[in-house]
Amino acid sequence: MQRTIFEAEHEAFRETMRTFCDKEIAPYHEQWESDGIVPRELWLKAGELGILGFMMPEEYGGAGMTDFRYNAIVQEELTRIGASGVGFALHTDLVSTYLLSYANEEQKARWLPKFCTGEMITAIAMTEPGTGSDLQGIKTTAVKDGDHWVLNGSKTFISNGILADLVLVVCQTDPEAGAMGFTIIAVERGMEGFERGRNLDKIGLKAQDTAELFFDNVRVPVANTLGQEGQGFIYLMEKLPQERLTISVVAAAACRTVIDQTVAYVKDRKAFGRPIANFQNSRFVLAELETEAQIARVFVDRSIMELNAGTLTVQDAAMGKWWTTELQKKTVDKCLQLHGGYGYMTEYPIARAYLDTRIQTIYGGTTEIMKEIVGRTLLG
Repeated sequence: MQRTIFEAEHEAFRETMRTFCDKEIAPYHEQWESDGIVPRELWLKAGELGILGFMMPEEYGGAGMTDFRYNAIVQEELTRIGASGVGFALHTDLVSTYLLSYANEEQKARWLPKFCTGEMITAIAMTEPGTGSDLQGIKTTAVKDGDHWVLNGSKTFISNGILADLVLVVCQTDPEAGAMGFTIIAVERGMEGFERGRNLDKIGLKAQDTAELFFDNVRVPVANTLGQEGQGFIYLMEKLPQERLTISVVAAAACRTVIDQTVAYVKDRKAFGRPIANFQNSRFVLAELETEAQIARVFVDRSIMELNAGTLTVQDAAMGKWWTTELQKKTVDKCLQLHGGYGYMTEYPIARAYLDTRIQTIYGGTTEIMKEIVGRTLLG
């Protein structure tokens, strides 16, 4: 089906992003996977092209384009080349919306210019060693001492954790207040007591720096409080649909990419003297996957426009997140099968896609949690 959500200015942006991906990322990503991290220089190059701060106001170096179609284009083009290690999504899709919505003018003047140029890489720290999808179980604490917070605790599985210069830390500031006792505090690189653990060794997303973070009596100025004290959990609930939509965008794009790769492969690869594409099983498998991929794309595109209109619901974002990521798992698995033994070789993109895909049904809220959200909406 013809996609209809993009206009001429979006396609021009896509061309810029595609050229950047093909020139600055694709030739080097394999090396970055071996290194376990992407160089900071890539962020600076992206900043120069306006890829990182397009949503920020012009007075801070952005373009004022608060249109999620641009965000989707960034993720689609990164997914097209298998650039799973480039953590732009966390910066452009998640942290950006917290800063736009909740940062005060002093904070915006302090942080947004370097956010746009790539001089300041960002992350958000929710997950803890004993707390995954259950965000109300967060144990990291911050206690006021004069004009500072004293922060203690640890976080894990933090994307951009090694590179990040500004980390939005979700912490408990009033243990007696329940869901109203959480606050988001911005911790900056170099603050005494803020330490990073190891760059975690994952089965996929090898070039994405994912780290443990430790806070030992870190004194953070109260001026680094994001939004209002005690509103952190509400802020998370408000912004999680956008995070989940980002994951859905990647899932739909990944389905498209691996199907295209597999179609090309089965046309070329022969078995029993004829191309694999000539076997009915190949045609039926790919017909099923193509149909579901197109259905997923329609739902995701509609969700993008709903987000822009401010009408994307928590339950619709949850539906899209669990269904598209489970479809991504299925699609990659079946496409790998059609590659035969070569699909198991990491030199082939389908093998790397298989490893990168597995996290999609886990982060941003597991499939099980997404179904719980939808079920509660239906049944109360």
